[in-house]
Amino acid sequence: MENINQTLRRLASNTDFQKRYEKMRNDTLNHPEVKAFLAEHRDAITSEMVEKSLGKLYEYTNQSKECSKCPSLDGCINIMQGYHPELIIQRNSIDLQYERCPRKIMNDEKRKNQKLIRSLHVPGEILRASFDDLHMEGDAPGRLDAVDKAASFVMNYQAGKSQKGLYFYGKFGVGKSYLLGAIANELAKKHVSSMIVYVPELLREMKSAIGDSTLNEKIEAVKREPVLMLDDIGAETMSSWTRDEVMGPILQFRMLENLPTLFTSNFDFDGLEHHLTYSQRGEEEKIKARRIMERIRYLSEPVLLGGPNRRK
Repeated sequence: MENINQTLRRLASNTDFQKRYEKMRNDTLNHPEVKAFLAEHRDAITSEMVEKSLGKLYEYTNQSKECSKCPSLDGCINIMQGYHPELIIQRNSIDLQYERCPRKIMNDEKRKNQKLIRSLHVPGEILRASFDDLHMEGDAPGRLDAVDKAASFVMNYQAGKSQKGLYFYGKFGVGKSYLLGAIANELAKKHVSSMIVYVPELLREMKSAIGDSTLNEKIEAVKREPVLMLDDIGAETMSSWTRDEVMGPILQFRMLENLPTLFTSNFDFDGLEHHLTYSQRGEEEKIKARRIMERIRYLSEPVLLGGPNRRK
């Protein structure tokens, strides 16, 4: 078996190899960015350094910079996906340093934001919501006002500061849940943790938690969240237990600690109070329903959200 020196000598004597090598060398040294780098550092770079680092320079020219040659992050052509090379001088040679590309930076930021948004039984579409994608029908009752108040909530939010939440109500499919998702994503950009909870599933899960002794732990986790969003309150099958032993303690704690709480519902305040008054057994408990509503009224401002049903 021939050693590496013999292989190099054999290749060097090969005319075809020499031609390919010279073309590669000329193309590399005439690459606009390589030429600019060599000119900028001409006082520090010698001919010997250029020849010794030709492989690194060639590697640099064949990769995408600033995502210029890549259709997407998943379609990145670079050796290290999501990282683009930068030419540097290191230990008397020209070397490459890899930095995150713009798409990688955006993707990492998005993932970091997603970790700040916790959810229970909420569709992925809601978790990806954005204010930019909200439909703004000019004649829809209260729609512009609702979006304006949502944006103001995000803008004014400060950790530890008492702030009244919002109670979005309206017909099916007008985008109430989507608006919660948009608020959560904007808060994440401010590095604020939030939780969106689909109330009917939450209450079903709390019932199941009795059996595995995790009920108190789950209630604690929900009630202490910096910003809590209770989606579709009023859609659950009401029982005295879920109203008084689950929703009651969560809302009471948040009221006493002045923790921002947002809601969505198909009911206005009066309609929700009526819903909370009657249990699935047909029991009428007006006083207990009023206690829950007092907490919701303290925690949030009612905001009508109009518009067409987008689920049709």
